[in-house]
Amino acid sequence: VPGLYCMDRFISSSSSSSSSSNSSDDQAAPSETMMATVCSPKPEIHWTDSSVMLRKIINPICHGIAMIILLIVAIIYFVLPTLRDLVGNMVTTITMCLIVSQAADLVRIFTEFSNHVSFLIADLFFYVSLLGAFFWLNAMGYYIWKMFRTRNVFLRVSDGRKYCWYSGYAWGCTATMASIAVFSHYFLDLPGSNRSQTEAEGHAADSIDGFFESQDSISWLGIAVFFMPIAFIIIVNIFFFVTTLRFINRMHTYGRIHHKLRCSFVMFTLIFATMSVAWLFLILSWLHVDGLLYMHIIANALQAPCILYICVLRQKHVTFLVKSCLGDQPPQTSEWGDEMTYMNGGNY
Repeated sequence: VPGLYCMDRFISSSSSSSSSSNSSDDQAAPSETMMATVCSPKPEIHWTDSSVMLRKIINPICHGIAMIILLIVAIIYFVLPTLRDLVGNMVTTITMCLIVSQAADLVRIFTEFSNHVSFLIADLFFYVSLLGAFFWLNAMGYYIWKMFRTRNVFLRVSDGRKYCWYSGYAWGCTATMASIAVFSHYFLDLPGSNRSQTEAEGHAADSIDGFFESQDSISWLGIAVFFMPIAFIIIVNIFFFVTTLRFINRMHTYGRIHHKLRCSFVMFTLIFATMSVAWLFLILSWLHVDGLLYMHIIANALQAPCILYICVLRQKHVTFLVKSCLGDQPPQTSEWGDEMTYMNGGNY
């Protein structure tokens, strides 16, 4: 009966009564039993409801637009030769991590329509890419902080070698924390806390394969392992911001390299603020309050346009290089965009 109870037929290969009376028989006659279980009706989805439209239609569209915008930023910083320095490569890597997180979050939205599709892999991609983006942001903040404290900024290692060093730090820490989170999810979490609501109402799996297949999403312990490093990174980045800002305020003369580092510091600060606010609203959306969930959707939709404005539209030399490429003009190889802007000398 739909909405009331579900009838099921249970067939047993052996019977206790038959085994006690006919112990000499090799096989007992199978017994058939009818059983009824109460089934909870599925909630009806009304597509005209404003909440459903915001969660299931507008939110996925915003994810798609965000991926396109972030891809544009990554292409600009990867294609233009004058932007392929260490900071530019870090910006490209951060945007690619955010693209992966947006795509994984989009998959998580669409798998909610079916209870048979496990989106554990989508959860892993989402949290790992988000953690990697914050580790790369931390590497950028450390690089800018260290360069401002260096007495001779011209005695530097090549950007390619430094990028390899920072890659080892960012991806190594990300892989380590992801491994700890997966281990905690499968072996250290409380039984039943990492299952979906529909599966918790059913019977538990009896085999080892069923144990691993029953994991529908990352448990709260695994999420804590992913998000505790992000909280620590935010605190460290605040330290980098405060100390670097104090050092800049004490400087009276600026060279060309310091002007470029100052522009990179402003870009790092704005990206850090944007990603931190989006991460904070992501945590608040788990409180099962509709208003906080809607604020998270809005903050996530505004994150990519803000990064586009910070990394491209706000910087005049980047827009000049983009217009030069679109106008079939060869971009100049000099690095005087921000420096000439600060000295009131135009773009180039």
